[in-house]
Amino acid sequence: MPQRDVPVESYPELSVGRLMEPPVAVFPPDMSVGDATEEVRRLAADRLFTYGYVTDGAGVLLGVVTMRDLLLHGKEERLEAFMLRSPFSLQAGAPLMEAMKQTVNKHYPSYPVCDGQGVLVGIVRGTKLFEQEAIEISAQPGRMVGVEKEERLATPFSQSLRFRHPWLQFNLLTAFVAAAVVGIFEDTIGRITALAVFLPVLAGQSGNTGCQSLAVALRGMTLGELAPGKGGRTLNKEAALGFANGALVGLTAGVGMYFYAAWQGTAQSPLALAVIVFVAMTASCFLSGVSGVLVPLTLKKLGADPATASSIFLTTMTDVASMGFFLGLATLFLG
Repeated sequence: MPQRDVPVESYPELSVGRLMEPPVAVFPPDMSVGDATEEVRRLAADRLFTYGYVTDGAGVLLGVVTMRDLLLHGKEERLEAFMLRSPFSLQAGAPLMEAMKQTVNKHYPSYPVCDGQGVLVGIVRGTKLFEQEAIEISAQPGRMVGVEKEERLATPFSQSLRFRHPWLQFNLLTAFVAAAVVGIFEDTIGRITALAVFLPVLAGQSGNTGCQSLAVALRGMTLGELAPGKGGRTLNKEAALGFANGALVGLTAGVGMYFYAAWQGTAQSPLALAVIVFVAMTASCFLSGVSGVLVPLTLKKLGADPATASSIFLTTMTDVASMGFFLGLATLFLG
């Protein structure tokens, strides 16, 4: 017996089955156009639908017919003669994210939903999938900083606190790591005070570079563009962009350091400080671009949500790298 009577509650959360509704216009392949047209007139009085679905005796989806097809063919013609065979369909148990990837380049009013045996069990309207996709994409910025996608403006205070606070504690722990790196070079900072002025500049630029790379990588995963085997190409591109952007902003920052050091009258050569800023900025942004791709790919490989608090992991890596490069180079060449 076809499984079209299975309640939607029996399907997993966030699966296609949870969004589907019963199919309306379902016809056998040997039905004539005239009979199908009469059936459409009867059904249209109570339900809104776009396509007619052709199934065999076991309920297996064989094809799709549109209302235009019924208008353009003679009354005696059978549906199997002109139906669209092997139509695109979704699996009832498939995750919604997978369905969104499959339909991102298809803009159909509705999609047939089948079970593992190809039996038509329902339809999903394109508007419902679009709504879910909008919710999923809107949740990504929040998940990047530890805000659960279940949280809304109306979420109670205690629940919001429970959602957010653990990630803030984790973020504090990672901040101590960055602080420890600065502590290692405390003597260098004490002797060359100009370095302290440019630490937030380096951290901010490398962090922004990494976030740009991360946003592109997450968007590619959501839309199915970052498929298995394409990670290397994306990684190379973001690494090159990080290097190029780092060199360009590093040049500007180096000029700024030069004039600042000259104005302050530091004991160290302004040119040497400017070169250190340039090299550190270039290296930091290069690593940030690489990290923006590796963080979500690693989380996905470990079975975690790629967007979950990825910004926290990325910020830790970029802060440690930028400060470590900058202060390490200063200690090496000016210490």
